[in-house]
Amino acid sequence: MNTLAAPSRLALYLNLIRWDRPAGTYLLLWPTLSALWLAAQGFPGWHLLAVFVLGTFLMRSAGCAVNDVADREFDRHVKRTAQRPVTSGALSARAALVFGAALAFVAFLLVLTTNLAAVLWSFAALAVTIFYPFTKRFFSMPQAVLGVAFSFGIPMAFAAVTGAVPALAWWLLLGNLFWVLAYDTEYAMVDRDDDLKIGIRTSAITLGRFDVAGVMAFYAGFVAIWAWLGASLGLSWPYFAGLAAAAVIAGWHYTLIRARSRDGCFRAFRLNHWVGFAAFAGIVADFALR
Repeated sequence: MNTLAAPSRLALYLNLIRWDRPAGTYLLLWPTLSALWLAAQGFPGWHLLAVFVLGTFLMRSAGCAVNDVADREFDRHVKRTAQRPVTSGALSARAALVFGAALAFVAFLLVLTTNLAAVLWSFAALAVTIFYPFTKRFFSMPQAVLGVAFSFGIPMAFAAVTGAVPALAWWLLLGNLFWVLAYDTEYAMVDRDDDLKIGIRTSAITLGRFDVAGVMAFYAGFVAIWAWLGASLGLSWPYFAGLAAAAVIAGWHYTLIRARSRDGCFRAFRLNHWVGFAAFAGIVADFALR
């Protein structure tokens, strides 16, 4: 009996952290690595690369646990989330929080191998991660708070490399925040009908019939800010080629979301990490070809 129970318990925890759906980790990873490369002016070294890749996975997983506990009463009424482990009762809220805390603690141990600046900024990153799920109850665009949470790897990367967080990091964060607004509004468009019934606030509901236009404007904001920063830093054609590829992918997403179908909007969200990857690849190529 115990042999059979162990895999079932493991499966619940893997489901809790979206092990089989790594898109969320990629959405966190590419802007973080972009910042790491920019801060280090090229390859940051294997140590920092390992810290931020593993840390991104751990913190995204911890965030999923906190989010599912905070939203468990709402998620019961949403088609897409009703069978999540905490929502369905298969895993207790306490067990999920303990697991999430353990993951965050391991991530913190990784940060301890960097420097004091990164350690101090990690507390702010954790606070935003915990705060975000609760903003859906009172803030008309909680996706903006998620944008800060999903962009916090940027100042963390600069802190770890340079020991400080320059203005460049905050401008990169602002640009990335627009990208998060774009893809998480697409995500919110999937659940809009359910969210309206249960009273959750989202950017898709706030934007109303201007949701598609809003998404495209957010994409444009991301590309424009990062292009301006690239020009200011004197980056060359590979960087801008990467941004151009990101813009083309964002334009293609318009064809997926314009009809506002659940499948189309969810597909756009799931494939969004290619936007971030294109920008990151441009940065890597820019420094590699110097």
